[in-house]
Amino acid sequence: MANESIIEAQGLTKRFTVKGKTVEAVTDLAFDVARGELVAFLGPNGAGKSTSLRMLTTLIPPTSGTARVVGFDILTRPADVRARIGYVGQLTSGSFSQRARDELLSQGAFYGMSKAAARQRADELIDSLDLAPFATRSVQQLSGGQKRRLDVALGLMHAPPLLFLDEPSTGLDPQSRANLWQHILELRRGHGTTVFLTTHYLEEADRYAERVMVMDKGRVIADDTASRLKAELAGDLLTLGFASETDAAAAVPVVQRLTDREVRREGASVTVTAPEGDALLPSAVRELDAAGVAVRTATGVPPTLDDVFLALTGRTLREAGEGGTDTEETDQATDAAAGAVGTADAAAEKTGASR
Repeated sequence: MANESIIEAQGLTKRFTVKGKTVEAVTDLAFDVARGELVAFLGPNGAGKSTSLRMLTTLIPPTSGTARVVGFDILTRPADVRARIGYVGQLTSGSFSQRARDELLSQGAFYGMSKAAARQRADELIDSLDLAPFATRSVQQLSGGQKRRLDVALGLMHAPPLLFLDEPSTGLDPQSRANLWQHILELRRGHGTTVFLTTHYLEEADRYAERVMVMDKGRVIADDTASRLKAELAGDLLTLGFASETDAAAAVPVVQRLTDREVRREGASVTVTAPEGDALLPSAVRELDAAGVAVRTATGVPPTLDDVFLALTGRTLREAGEGGTDTEETDQATDAAAGAVGTADAAAEKTGASR
């Protein structure tokens, strides 16, 4: 069923003890993801995005709460979850001395695929992800963009219905990022794969995700489509310019009658941030003209997801990432916990999916 939930999280919480004090990386995470959705988990570094993914993929257990992923409980049926998901972590996949195609064949063997089935699937992924020109090169010879495409191929080797991507395009140049996204979208259209990803690239979440979940300090603080979040929480920034400060002062009450948002004046300019600003702007110009106040310039700037984060928290995503506390220590504790799950799981994270 198209509306069937493929992820159902209930009160997921994760605490670590770091240098004798408790750090709560994720708090009371609760949400559902329907089959076929492309969901972006957005937030600054240290917000708890990667920790959330590692709980959902069974790499680390939650302190409290639970979740069902692809129909199985992450606590009682972790092996069933792992068999049905793909996970692309932030580490470069594969052994550097191995050839790219051999890495895919090894991944197929980890999932119990026959040699013939693994060869066929590897060929399909090599073709669809444009890996053919460097399929016989060793991993260490690949560029950053080529390695990330190999990461995605490893995560898709067993054709999972759900793919987790943790910061898939971090560190890539703009062209490599665009190419990687093209491949992700093409694979999703062709196979109906549900994609759940973390990112701090605002434009990626805005452009590609059907749904955006905003996380800050371990909590989800917003969950909706990017367009609705921007319209309801941020709005378009409208700026009207006048010949004098006197005209600008006269314009304020006229514009204020058209919106319930605060209208601000600075010098000979009037600004307001309001939803559906593209419709408000011409109305404001007409009303001002009728009132005898001449508008010299009029501009409208659409909102970004950073404006949404600013409206929710009072700071930008960049400021939040730079000012977060315990980020590095929490990440180190998360990595240590993931490693403690077992040698097989640690190796699975490195190769892009749990065995």
